[in-house]
Amino acid sequence: MHSPEVNNEITVPHQYAPGSTPPRASSKSPGGLRTGVVIALTLLLAVVFGTGLFAGWQFGSSNTRAGGLATTLLQPGTGQDPSIPTLTASNLEAVRKAVVAKVRPAVVQVNVATPCGRGLGSGVIIDRRGYMVTNNHVVEGARRLEVVLYDGTKLPAQLVGTDPADDLAVVKITPPKAGLTVATLGDSSKSQVGQEVLAIGNPLGITQTVTNGIISAVGRNVSEEQNGATIPNAIQTDAPINPGNSGGALVDLQGHVIGIPTLTAIDPQFRTPANGVGFAIPSNRVQFIASQLIETGRVTHTGRAALGVKVTSVDEIVAVQHNLSVNHGAFIVSVVPNSPAAQANVMPGEVIVQIESKAVNDVPSLEDALMSKNPGESVSVKVYRGNQQLTLNVKLGELQADT
Repeated sequence: MHSPEVNNEITVPHQYAPGSTPPRASSKSPGGLRTGVVIALTLLLAVVFGTGLFAGWQFGSSNTRAGGLATTLLQPGTGQDPSIPTLTASNLEAVRKAVVAKVRPAVVQVNVATPCGRGLGSGVIIDRRGYMVTNNHVVEGARRLEVVLYDGTKLPAQLVGTDPADDLAVVKITPPKAGLTVATLGDSSKSQVGQEVLAIGNPLGITQTVTNGIISAVGRNVSEEQNGATIPNAIQTDAPINPGNSGGALVDLQGHVIGIPTLTAIDPQFRTPANGVGFAIPSNRVQFIASQLIETGRVTHTGRAALGVKVTSVDEIVAVQHNLSVNHGAFIVSVVPNSPAAQANVMPGEVIVQIESKAVNDVPSLEDALMSKNPGESVSVKVYRGNQQLTLNVKLGELQADT
């Protein structure tokens, strides 16, 4: 049985959305847009269950803070963006129009050529030097990238770096002489349920489309099967997010980008996209990761908490095989030497049943419990060692980035 590391990677099955097929080049038009290529993903949510669609037209933090990494690397725009009036009871429409006028020029279309055909997604310019953020699943496998600016200008682009674990990537263009409109990343930790938001992107290849809605929930931990990506502290919104919106902007009414729309959920009963259930990567996580990709081309600090164990979910079969005293929890297959778990005397063969106040019934719930923690935090971990229940204090480490 596969034993994924608990640290923040869970393998979940993926399947294609109804009526779609695996990515491939069209036999009629090898260079044409790959239509119907929308990948369904499993969402590991406390409330929302089922599968989800990547919002890329090509392919279908958690509580994590910056952890001391400087995030002042991004160079803002010229400061000549349109002003946004203060929201009152009577000027909502005017505020929306002002926000769109400010942010939409910073949202681009990303055209991708891969061995399997062509596709597109969205991107957001976050640095006046030509850096923009998008989703990893938009640019994955790209042989050639092209960016289409707000005014229709097409420019070749280079891939700066990717972070499959967060489904993020940074792309760069050489800015035109006229310069670029740069979006401002907001503080996603201040996002509130009920807050009005706008989603800007290129759904279905229809460029510069704006939809609106509210923040439906915050703090969702969403796990995608493809590439093992896990979106910590995702923002849930009912603003329509369709294929092509991937990598675009989720914007508040102050004109700040608070998230990068990534996927939408699938109704598990009817196997169709669930209306009004979309998810975005929070801007704080975006800035934390994008700054590293711009500086080094890779992620050097994940900001994700780690125990340093490999586990598998406990079910009746596992309980019998290992003669366990419980039929639920996360069974510890092995402990990484010198890891936080090892230092706390956590041992192979034990079963984790609780992290702080959160019950652990299987690997996904252990993953969810760790998502809300940060490296360096001390947590109480309840385990069964044989028939004896113990509470161990573990100072969490940091999940190492893939190399």
